[in-house]
Amino acid sequence: MNENNSMAYTPNDDAPNDSAQNSTAAAGSSPVYLQKDYAPGESMQSSPDYPQHNPTQNSYPQNNADYTPNTAVQNNPVYPQSENAQYNPTMAHNNTPLLQLNDLCKRYPGMGTYMSVFHMNLIIPRGRIIGLLGPNGCGKTTLIKMINGLLNPTSGNVLINGMEPCPATKKAISYLPERTYLDNSMKVSQMVSYFADFYEDFSTEKAYGMLGALGISSDARLKTLSKGTKEKVQLILVMSRQADLYILDEPIAGVDPAARDYILRTIITNYNPGSTIILSTHLISDIENILDDVIFMKNGSLMLYTSVDSIRSQMGKSVDNYFREVYAC
Repeated sequence: MNENNSMAYTPNDDAPNDSAQNSTAAAGSSPVYLQKDYAPGESMQSSPDYPQHNPTQNSYPQNNADYTPNTAVQNNPVYPQSENAQYNPTMAHNNTPLLQLNDLCKRYPGMGTYMSVFHMNLIIPRGRIIGLLGPNGCGKTTLIKMINGLLNPTSGNVLINGMEPCPATKKAISYLPERTYLDNSMKVSQMVSYFADFYEDFSTEKAYGMLGALGISSDARLKTLSKGTKEKVQLILVMSRQADLYILDEPIAGVDPAARDYILRTIITNYNPGSTIILSTHLISDIENILDDVIFMKNGSLMLYTSVDSIRSQMGKSVDNYFREVYAC
């Protein structure tokens, strides 16, 4: 199933059998770890560690012996309890998780019992930069669309600041989709004005500052710009908001290598410090140094959610090398 399929679930679509996804779910709710070296040719799916045997994955495997819980969230047993100085327990939403997925499933019509997102349980805190990683077709874009309210779950739910997707949650999310959606007939300056009119939290000054730094003329019509430059404009518009959650789907895929460093600096210096960024990409080596945490997905399932430091210290590998090992064909 192509994860970019945008067909919405309809009430007439029968609910899937929970045990029908590629393997039977085992009892228990132990954390998901990927601390096993797979022998050449061994299938991860045949291993008892494969996450689709466990429909109630822990939302954040806390496998670091040096880990100290944040007292603001330690009473929630599934909250990612990280030592992040940016997390402020006195902020407006206090202990309400920024993003929570509760047994989330998505099955597209015509796909039988196969689910593109399979029983995901996840809680995302504030003040983190998180890489959403996995091979093509693993469910990343389907998951992102459900978080943004563009797709309805087959079962389970998504909560943003404690609310299911609605107009209020759309104000809290700044979303960069995988494909460019800008109106080619408009000038860059007109798109800036459009975003400023549409979003109360949009900063025109910040947008023009980033456009100038990248040498993009505000008088240029979008149809005259290259694909990469259009993607830069779209990213600038998204990052000029003061949102709670930024979701960036392949933000540097079409950008030349010379501009990637600037764009990554733009991402980390222009988002609200109390917010979180979820960044989906295949260019792991380019973004690894800015990530706090990573989420690994495969076949719609949560395989791993942990900190970048834990992978480096416990696996002795970079995130890029570990990704290549885990998803080796």
